[in-house]
Amino acid sequence: MKKNESSLTSLISAFGRACHSKYDTPKIFDDFIAKDLITAEEFTDIRENMINGISFFNQEIGKKFQDNPDEILKWITQIQLSPTPLARSAYCENILLNEITLGVSQYVILGAGLDTFCFRHPALADSLDIVEVDYPATQEFKKERLAKAHYQIPDNLHFVSMDFTKEFSNLIEDNLAPSKKTFFSLLGVTYYLSKEDIANLIHKLLAKVPSGSSIVFDYADDNLFKEKGLSNRVQNMVQMASASGEPMKSCFAFSEMEKMLESAGLLIYEHLSPAAIQEKFFHNRTDYLSAFETIHYIHAVKI
Repeated sequence: MKKNESSLTSLISAFGRACHSKYDTPKIFDDFIAKDLITAEEFTDIRENMINGISFFNQEIGKKFQDNPDEILKWITQIQLSPTPLARSAYCENILLNEITLGVSQYVILGAGLDTFCFRHPALADSLDIVEVDYPATQEFKKERLAKAHYQIPDNLHFVSMDFTKEFSNLIEDNLAPSKKTFFSLLGVTYYLSKEDIANLIHKLLAKVPSGSSIVFDYADDNLFKEKGLSNRVQNMVQMASASGEPMKSCFAFSEMEKMLESAGLLIYEHLSPAAIQEKFFHNRTDYLSAFETIHYIHAVKI
């Protein structure tokens, strides 16, 4: 991944979180720091590019709100951009905070991007080591943004620069304390890996950490390449991934996922289907936000 590509991906994700924090009520996931990592010029550029791209997402909406660009932006972010990142982050962090009370003292964020958990929870500085893993260019970009926004990197935040989909054995051996009960997040990643690579990665990640360690991740079910979704958003997601040069590769039947995790020594503690995600995070909303079709969340625990 090139520097500008990794920066853009993390910026767009932060843009979605910042918009939700600033404009949406009620909050699903309030990342009130995300806005600090985006310059005013970048925010404007992303906003304009989104609005100008409405014809790709939905020509009817473009015509309906042609004189209301703010509503077009709201439609794009709430229908296409934000539902899954917001809900999976809320799900993951809710579980993490509970796991900390049960003895977790090490948190590993795989594909961290511009994650802000550490800065939103300064009270955990003495009790939780946080390891962020991502491409070197993405992490340098993040460090630059933190410095520009006058955030000091605390002692409990550690950066590991690598392509963890290829080098994960070094991640465990060189960067983690194997005696510590550990929580892993793997969000927005499984779609882009082969099933063999996902199985390998999860097995390696959990192999040397203590029993009771766990992982939260999202995955696509076996309707991924058949389901169009609300306003064709699933189909749009697949097409955009392919056009970006990182095509979506993997989708699973639940029984297949269950078997894969069992072979890695993990049990599924909780599984949220799209319907369950809708009920848990989007119930009774009056805006456009709703759970993405075909996307599931899992919390799996090492036996």
